[in-house]
Amino acid sequence: MIATEHLHRVWAAIDREYIVGLTRRLVQIRSVYEPGVPGANEEAAARLVAQELESLGLTVHIQEVAPGRPNVIADWAPGPSGPCLLFEGHTDVVTEGDPGRWTYPPFSAHMVDGRIYGRGAADMKGGVAAAIGAVRALIQSQVPFPGRVRLAILVDEEDLMLGVKHFIRSGWAEGVDGAIICEPEENEICLTQKGAMRVRVTFMGAMAHGAMPQAGVNPIPWAAQFVQACGELEQELVARHGVHPYLGRPSVTPTIVQAPAKGPAQLNVIPATAEVCLDIRTIPGVDHAAVEISLRDILAQIGRRDPRMRAELDVFEQRPWTETPPDAPVASAVASAVRWATGKEPKYGGVPGATDGTFLHAWAGIPIVTIGPGNRFIPHQVDEYVDVEDLMEAARIYAAAALIFVHQSDALDNRQ
Repeated sequence: MIATEHLHRVWAAIDREYIVGLTRRLVQIRSVYEPGVPGANEEAAARLVAQELESLGLTVHIQEVAPGRPNVIADWAPGPSGPCLLFEGHTDVVTEGDPGRWTYPPFSAHMVDGRIYGRGAADMKGGVAAAIGAVRALIQSQVPFPGRVRLAILVDEEDLMLGVKHFIRSGWAEGVDGAIICEPEENEICLTQKGAMRVRVTFMGAMAHGAMPQAGVNPIPWAAQFVQACGELEQELVARHGVHPYLGRPSVTPTIVQAPAKGPAQLNVIPATAEVCLDIRTIPGVDHAAVEISLRDILAQIGRRDPRMRAELDVFEQRPWTETPPDAPVASAVASAVRWATGKEPKYGGVPGATDGTFLHAWAGIPIVTIGPGNRFIPHQVDEYVDVEDLMEAARIYAAAALIFVHQSDALDNRQ
């Protein structure tokens, strides 16, 4: 049975100065991955995380995913035979863009009016610091903990998610019973995530002089017809699957349209190729295989209208939508933790994009909950920030969720 005094002992051990300081130190490291640029990777941020976890006495593993791009995995196992809860985060951040557009330098971690400003403050170095701060409090409070905690602070979440894929393939997801993904969601409980399909379609024509179009084959009209039909496909998906209460509509969005597909364009030249890239977002119930079939049908229809049409369709990344039942142990533990930590009923939301949790759920079968500090709309924007009070609330929720999760059979379901 979880004693109220144990929760309060853990919360008393949560160190505000430590969490704020760790968040700021992480933000001050420019962990933007830029291929071919020496030192432009996650290594320095990962080394800082590893040092912090080692200082807590955890067993730390550094897993090189690619040169200069290490995953950091750490275990705390006071009750090695008990259930295992995973806290997951990432060290990479997106580019800051033009630093001159920022009110404060993007990697200064400037503190103003209870906010930490900087690239990655919300997405998601604040969440990483809150999770480490929560585990630190659990250790220092010395409350009974009949289970295990694993922290996975991974690379490349912002791109192809190489870090979490490597983590799973290397066997680190085995034995994990539930996972909390520490992404910025305003400390709302997110049990659903949109899926994603990344699609590239290359149309092949024949180069010719713009003054003599009949001498070539222009692929641009085919690309235009395809883009138009994608809009109609989106409408069909919405009509069939509706609007999800937390995720909204499925979408089929052309994000890149260019001709030629490679090399410079020229006004008086019909290009030999044209390329369309799609960012497709799906909600629970949408079958990715069926969407791909629909896209190929569109190309077949264009081909019937113009037999000269040649195209190649490549679905080069698949990220399934995820949905965790509210009665899953990790979900009920987080809900109880929110009630205890805030004194309020939890708010529920949905993750509009994919996270590393996508693959933990889809590939490893781990029930996931996404919850963390920070405004969900601020990531990737100029003047990104995280509120210190959000950090502290997240740390309290994480610590309570871990305690409740490992005491699952006796966990308190509400604040009675």
